[in-house]
Amino acid sequence: MIQRVLPYEGLLHEVVEHNGVLYIGGIVPEDTSLDMSGQANDVLGQLARLLQSLGSDLANVLQVTIYMTNLKEKAEFNAAWKAHFTEAHLPARAAIGVADLGPGVKLEMTAIAARQ
Repeated sequence: MIQRVLPYEGLLHEVVEHNGVLYIGGIVPEDTSLDMSGQANDVLGQLARLLQSLGSDLANVLQVTIYMTNLKEKAEFNAAWKAHFTEAHLPARAAIGVADLGPGVKLEMTAIAARQ
């Protein structure tokens, strides 16, 4: 069964669940005045809180796609990443360079996670 959670402005659902797998739509930083490190911590924190609200956590993340406006800032993102994920629970990941994500937005992230 497919369950759709957290509708957003009549355009999409922030999360769609199928057979215990959570498909999480784009998460962007709440504070776009932050540097890459700050925005990365913001987005990863949002992901952790969202998963917790759905009965899961970062240890259950299977795959993440990160869209970045400047891949030269990937090292700053990686430092935040390592602070949120333990080595034993690192998900598959891709980072993709994009031209624009909106004013001040340096990254957007999607994720796939298992429900606990």
